[in-house]
Amino acid sequence: MEAIHIFTTQLKSPDNRTIIVPNSKITGDTITNYSSKETRRVDFVFGVGYTSDIDQIKRVIGDVLSKDERILKDPAPTVGLLELADSSVNFAVRPWVKTPDYWGVYFGINESMKKRFDAEGISIPFPQRDVHMYEYK
Repeated sequence: MEAIHIFTTQLKSPDNRTIIVPNSKITGDTITNYSSKETRRVDFVFGVGYTSDIDQIKRVIGDVLSKDERILKDPAPTVGLLELADSSVNFAVRPWVKTPDYWGVYFGINESMKKRFDAEGISIPFPQRDVHMYEYK
């Protein structure tokens, strides 16, 4: 009987899982390596109420970003009005960080932004529905 050889590659994930990937996947599919580069861009979307002042929002976001020393100055963070959504005005915020700082910045900026929005009286809307109850006789 002839032996069957199955070729695989083992990868270790950031959360310490072992991932076994058949070589056919490696040669035939796309692989995204999040740790191969020195820097990464962190992508945020922050939604605020329609009555919020756009210039104030940009100023507050810029201030929160500038206070985090892990955020790189070059390239400079991008802050822009992303969309006028159903329930919020959404801002895209795109700072660059050193790759090992990615998750710390991700969690830290989300928390800092929420606290700062609260302190500034900036509302973060959420979808709401009105329910009307009718009594039929």
